[in-house]
Amino acid sequence: MLLEELKKILDIQELDMKMIRLMRVKKERVKELTQLEELRKDLYSQITDKEQEIKDFDKSIELLEQKIHDINARIKKLETQQSNVKKADEFNALTQEMTHAERERLAVEQKVSDLVDRKVSEEELLDKIKESLKNSEESSLALEKEIRQSVDLINQEGSTIKEKREQLAGLANSEILRIYERLLHNKKDRVVVPIENRTCSGCHITLTAQHENLVRKGDNLFFCEHCSRIHYWQDSESTEGTAVATKRRRRRA
Repeated sequence: MLLEELKKILDIQELDMKMIRLMRVKKERVKELTQLEELRKDLYSQITDKEQEIKDFDKSIELLEQKIHDINARIKKLETQQSNVKKADEFNALTQEMTHAERERLAVEQKVSDLVDRKVSEEELLDKIKESLKNSEESSLALEKEIRQSVDLINQEGSTIKEKREQLAGLANSEILRIYERLLHNKKDRVVVPIENRTCSGCHITLTAQHENLVRKGDNLFFCEHCSRIHYWQDSESTEGTAVATKRRRRRA
């Protein structure tokens, strides 16, 4: 009988709803895990970038210090030349050249000082990032363990549900099951629903009296003309013993 076949589909649907809820929870838990991993990767990336910046500062400082060394050597050479000249105009020319070199040296020394200050700031920031990473790893360790255990439990429960569903699916009408699974794939929600107060309990749109009467008879499958869900009459004995009937009794109680 059609109603008996529908009862099997209702039981399968309850398992599918449990599986959908489980998968949603699993998705959220995996998302949490991914966020923790991305945070850690971001901190590692920041550390790598800062270390490279500090290396660049060291390289720039080293080049400028070499430039200062060259300027000092040039000034010393000019001083030696100046001590050997006898003409005033040559002496004055060397003096001007030495003055220019000293100004250049002061400018380079200022650049070195600025770079050293910036390097110190970056090193302090690097230490803070490393400390943040350390704290993050320590605090997230227990959380990651809990999330992974939760995912493992979800997988175990999902395997049990899948096994039960396969058993029920083997007993169900293949044509009705195919229709049901196509609707479930599209909606990811209950697709076999009761009529309540002449209203589809899926889309909550009012139905015609004729449609309600046809569903009540239960001779054929009838679909909601608005949302395409399969309708059944909720007081039908065909649903007795299903999870749906148990929930309905609880609501009435």
